[in-house]
Amino acid sequence: MLRGMCNLYRMTATVAEIAKLFGPFDGDRTNLPSFETIYPNRDAPILRNVDGKLTLETMTWGVPPPTKGSRPVTNVRNLKSPFWRSMLNTPGRRCLVPVTSFCEWEGEKGSKRKVWFGRTDTPLFSFAGIWRPTDEGPRMAFLTTEANETVGAVHPKAMPVLLKQEDHETWLIADYEEATALARPFDDALVEVVQGEDVA
Repeated sequence: MLRGMCNLYRMTATVAEIAKLFGPFDGDRTNLPSFETIYPNRDAPILRNVDGKLTLETMTWGVPPPTKGSRPVTNVRNLKSPFWRSMLNTPGRRCLVPVTSFCEWEGEKGSKRKVWFGRTDTPLFSFAGIWRPTDEGPRMAFLTTEANETVGAVHPKAMPVLLKQEDHETWLIADYEEATALARPFDDALVEVVQGEDVA
C-alpha cells in the first residue's frame, strides 16, 4: 500500500464561521475565498498573534528546510529538531490553520483513493501550525503526530495535530513544553470519514 502524508486539505468556512470558532480577529474580512483544495505550495488562511491581536492572513503551505534543494516541509513530526524547535520555542511563530476536512490517500498507484476526514463535533477546526518568514514571503506548515484509530485505518503512520477550541490560546501563547504537549492523537470519537473518492 502506498501511504502519503497529509498533503491535501480544505477550508471552505466563511469569515463569519471563522470568527465564531476563533473569536474576533483583525485582517481582511471581505476577500476570503472558499479553499476547496489546498495542496503544498499554495496559499491558505492562517490565524496568528500580531502585536497581541489575533490576525487572519494567507501564507504559502510548505516551509523551506535547512538543507537547500530539498522540498518544502508541509508536515512537521520531529518537534525536538533544532530547526523546528527554534520556531516552536517562539510563540509568535505558532499559528492556527483553519480546516474543514483533510485528506489521506490509500491504495496502489493508479487506483489510489482519497479519503476525507472531518470532525464530528464541529464543521470547522484547526491544525497546530508554525510559520517563518522567507525570501519568498511567509511560509507555514503544521504538526503531525501518531494516528488515532480512525485515521490510522487509512494512514497508520501519522495524522495532523488537531486542536480543540479551548486549546487555541495555549497553542498560541504557552511555553514549548505546554504547547507541544498538544501534539497527540486526537480523540477517535471526534473524527470521522466524511467522503471517499476513487482516483484513476
